[in-house]
Amino acid sequence: MNAVDHRLTPDEIRRRAEALGPWFHNLDLKGVRTAPDHFLGDYPAVKFKGFAHAIPADLTGKTVLDIGCNGGFYSMEMKRRGAERVLGVDFDEDYLAQARFAAEVEGHDIEFRKLSVYDVAALGETFDVVVFMGVLYHLRHPLLALDLIYEHVARDMLIFQSMQRGSREVEPVADDYPFQETEHFDRPGYPKMHFIEKHYSNDPTNWWTPNRACTEAMLRSSGFTIESHPEEEVYICRRGERLPWVEAAYPARGPGG
Repeated sequence: MNAVDHRLTPDEIRRRAEALGPWFHNLDLKGVRTAPDHFLGDYPAVKFKGFAHAIPADLTGKTVLDIGCNGGFYSMEMKRRGAERVLGVDFDEDYLAQARFAAEVEGHDIEFRKLSVYDVAALGETFDVVVFMGVLYHLRHPLLALDLIYEHVARDMLIFQSMQRGSREVEPVADDYPFQETEHFDRPGYPKMHFIEKHYSNDPTNWWTPNRACTEAMLRSSGFTIESHPEEEVYICRRGERLPWVEAAYPARGPGG
């Protein structure tokens, strides 16, 4: 359990936050900013403002899994909305240390574990809400990650975000095309993933950036129904039915299937 230490002064919070840095989440911990010079400003709070209204204000009794929790911003936001249980997972021990400290300062009972998205089946349980924000483009195998989330941990809602690049257009795609027909691949609204072989934005973990059409197609292909698109890169989804030819590749259903 994370319990706030009321003896922590702003100077002590600042000192411990600096020792745990650098932070990607610019959190406000009792008035102390963890990344006051963040290149995106008040991030991710400024991002959250654009879609917070699309998430139920009351999550009482709900369970939440925050995949790629980083410094714990979304885990704490879900707890503030009354979620009964929040589990944040990340593969980076430094981020997990930050998240545990932030939850301690803010007085939130949140569990944090080291876990890769590729290993979510090991949790052996499903969750009412899965938060999957800012992770997809850091993965070598992004569609596999979405399939594993659908198959093993998503019971109902998926809150999803990915960096996107390329066209914002989305055009209808036929179920099939003749082998000789190739023109549709060059249309701006056709689903495309851009592969980053080296670095992007000084980050060697940026591997893939989909365009909007690709983002939406991947979500549907993995079995998620897009309920709303409240922010440019954010989608609120529900666990739905996969396409028959996709389902045929996954004959064994996971928990909640």
